[in-house]
Amino acid sequence: MNLAQFRSQVQGTLIVSAQAPDGHPLRDTNTIAHLAAAAEAGGASAIRCGGYGGLDDIKAVAQAVKVPVIGLTKEGDTGVYITPTVASARAVAQAGADVVAVDATLRPRPDGSSFADMVTAVHEEGKLIMADIATLEEAVAAHRDGADIISTTLAGYTEDRPKTPGPDLELVIEIRKAIGAQPLLSAEGRYHTPELAAEAMRLGADTCIIGTAITDVSFVTKQFATAVEAAK
Repeated sequence: MNLAQFRSQVQGTLIVSAQAPDGHPLRDTNTIAHLAAAAEAGGASAIRCGGYGGLDDIKAVAQAVKVPVIGLTKEGDTGVYITPTVASARAVAQAGADVVAVDATLRPRPDGSSFADMVTAVHEEGKLIMADIATLEEAVAAHRDGADIISTTLAGYTEDRPKTPGPDLELVIEIRKAIGAQPLLSAEGRYHTPELAAEAMRLGADTCIIGTAITDVSFVTKQFATAVEAAK
């Protein structure tokens, strides 16, 4: 799948993230694949997956859905841990992902590689690369170094930008002004209602990635339980 095909598939649509960390009740590869298939049935234009389920989740989801798969690994839980090395990026590509999501912050990677090195490796595998960023500076740098898609995944999760209570909508505006129409811009991170996702699109995002608010049954149940208890 080339960038034009991916853009045609996802622009103006919803992408769903189907992931669950170790210890979560949904942490099971078959369950993740079913979540992905359910999201596809509901209208998701692509599925983001992998995380702590890693390559097994990517392979299972790629077999379970017909829409593009955005794959990643999570290795550790501090510093650069989203597809942190060239080797892990190649492994994600070879596991069946159409797009490889990698940490594109300006922090050092475990293998000493640059984001440009990651771009080269992923493109050599014939796949697209999604840059997970936290700041405007990182988005501009990722664009310069060849990112196909930029996602605000890490906004508020590094020391370089304060964490907003909800999604960082201002960052969406800043990135769109800075990079123009290319590359694809994905809004991700704390988009917990349909209204917030729609607002990101109005502000210039090409697509919005929703995970917790759709695929984390524990999170969704807690929202309802809290509201019911408060009403009582």
